Amino acid sequence: MADGLLEVIALDAADAVAAQAGGADRLELVSEMAADGLSPTIDTVRSVLAATDLPVRVMLRDAPGFRAHDLDGLRRAAVELRAAGATEFVLGFLTSDGEVDDPACLALLAELDGCAWTFHRAVDHAADRRTAFERARRLGCDTVLTAGGPDGVSRDLTALIELADALGPADTMLLAGGGLRAEHVDGLRQHGIRRFHVGGGVRRDWQSPVTIDRVRRWVELVHR
Repeated sequence: MADGLLEVIALDAADAVAAQAGGADRLELVSEMAADGLSPTIDTVRSVLAATDLPVRVMLRDAPGFRAHDLDGLRRAAVELRAAGATEFVLGFLTSDGEVDDPACLALLAELDGCAWTFHRAVDHAADRRTAFERARRLGCDTVLTAGGPDGVSRDLTALIELADALGPADTMLLAGGGLRAEHVDGLRQHGIRRFHVGGGVRRDWQSPVTIDRVRRWVELVHR
């Protein structure tokens, strides 16, 4: 969206319903949010897609960390998730040297067959984050989720702003998230960032569901 985008992490259908009622623009559907998000179950995907008409980006990630631990298993998961109705995805892997794992990503993208997708925060853990961002772009994603670095937006805010300034305000690739707080939004908007990703910020705590009121407050910040 030209005036901004708010993507909310959802764990289940109840989160999806609350996020939509609060005015969110898109969902990222995961399990294990505290582990940076793992693939949800097929049943969860079906229930969320039945509960909302928001765009839903489904995580393809099989274990904590940023390696593709079981590539064959991930490829099977991609096929199953598509069969369940998923049309947008989140993925991204690094090699042991901290470079973008092109072969692993391409193997999954072959199963997704042109679906829109986000390269997730693996870029923040790369040996060279700027190079990783550009390699993610060349793989064909339309979004890169980043906090600017591995420690989250609060600690890596300067790096996030430098990246935004280098890209320029016309570049819609950057999705800011990872420990994002409400007080960050105005400053990031001043540097051209219009797309934001939140998980804990729309919950009372990590174990609580998404609340409509908290989503609405974020919508007001993002779309002002």
